[in-house]
Amino acid sequence: MAELNDYTALIAIVEHGSLTAAAKALGRSLQTVSRSLASLERELGVPLVLRTTRRSEPTAAGLAFRDRIKSALADIDLARAAAELHGEVVTGQLRIGAPLLFAPTYVVPVVSSFMQRWPGIGVELVLADSFADLIADRIDLAIRIGDLPSSGLRRRGLANLRRVLFATPGYLEQHGRPAVPSDLARHGCVVRTFGPEQDVWPLTINGKIAKTRVRGAFKANDAAACNEAVTAGLGIGLAPFWQIRRMVDEGRVELVLTGFEPPPVSVSAVWIPAPQLPARTRLFIDTLATRFAAERW
Repeated sequence: MAELNDYTALIAIVEHGSLTAAAKALGRSLQTVSRSLASLERELGVPLVLRTTRRSEPTAAGLAFRDRIKSALADIDLARAAAELHGEVVTGQLRIGAPLLFAPTYVVPVVSSFMQRWPGIGVELVLADSFADLIADRIDLAIRIGDLPSSGLRRRGLANLRRVLFATPGYLEQHGRPAVPSDLARHGCVVRTFGPEQDVWPLTINGKIAKTRVRGAFKANDAAACNEAVTAGLGIGLAPFWQIRRMVDEGRVELVLTGFEPPPVSVSAVWIPAPQLPARTRLFIDTLATRFAAERW
């Protein structure tokens, strides 16, 4: 009968794209990950992943199975964390830093369920897109997106955030759908004027990152404004999938060039090293990791 390690192996294979990458992410050997997948496939009687020499592509059955078990495993992890503290009263205040656009949709729901589970804990969110000074701002824990500068902070990776290209159905009907990155030269693109990339998009071509220059009549220094410009039909945009997921689900925009997407960016929890991390901080980090693992990034 399949074990929890078999289920976590399947999730890692699907999300990291190969057995080798999954083994590295899980800290397990390639052989044990391969055995876990084979065990699951024997038990279920269907192929879950199609293996090639370079990548491992999930089948439709594999994707459906992953989606069903991912949230269940997240609940098991939370149950374990709660059991470890059974009978212990956890109280106090948590001051949490988080990005402005990201926090309302993805952090506040986690805070809400956390405070219901641990009613003795109070939470204050401090929202900003710049990296806060945890000591000066008296922040117990910060959620940060992107590459982290070298520091003495402790870090726990929470998720990898997919980045996508997208446009409205109307724009694609009028201007055509790009098939390869070089087609972007014939399209208007919505350019974000902040960050290191701006009008040079790091697309994946033949497994390597290729810098693709784009141009467009509309530019802005705000992510929400750029996303809305795309939905207004002003061109093709590049954004983290979490920012536009609702637009995709509602049919307002469609993804394009999905086989050439930029590498994902990481979201992490960081905190000041301490001889003993307060239980409330550790619990919230565990809750974040569990809930984020179940998200459709």
